[in-house]
Amino acid sequence: MNLSVQKRLAADILKCSPKRVHFVPDRVADIKEAITKADIRSLVAEGLIIRAQEKGISRVRAKERANQRRKGLQRGPGKRKGKKTALVPRKTAWMAKVRVQRSFLQELRAKGIVNQESFKNLYRKSKGGFFRNKRHIKIYIEENNMVQKRD
Repeated sequence: MNLSVQKRLAADILKCSPKRVHFVPDRVADIKEAITKADIRSLVAEGLIIRAQEKGISRVRAKERANQRRKGLQRGPGKRKGKKTALVPRKTAWMAKVRVQRSFLQELRAKGIVNQESFKNLYRKSKGGFFRNKRHIKIYIEENNMVQKRD
């Protein structure tokens, strides 16, 4: 029994693909007689022609993984691909490092541990990427006797 015309008309009415149009198997004879769009509309209203649900891709596993990542899990070395800068970009790492160093230098200046001249010198070195971290600044100050003597 060829119902391709009915399937095409039903797809047009239901605004979907003909693949998603399903006929009730018991009433196929009635469906075969329907040759106009009006006939098909009445069969859709009766419930003899049904539009099947669209198949989608399940997001359950993706949501679960995202939930675990929010907790800080599934981020170990086995999950990482690419360079070490892929996780934290170079610029972001640089900004974090320099901000720490600059705030530390300003703190030293405010406490009077280093004078203005030394501060400027250290600040420029920090900007040039001379210091690895905050501890390196402390070591440099001690080695070069930049600590200001207090009265």
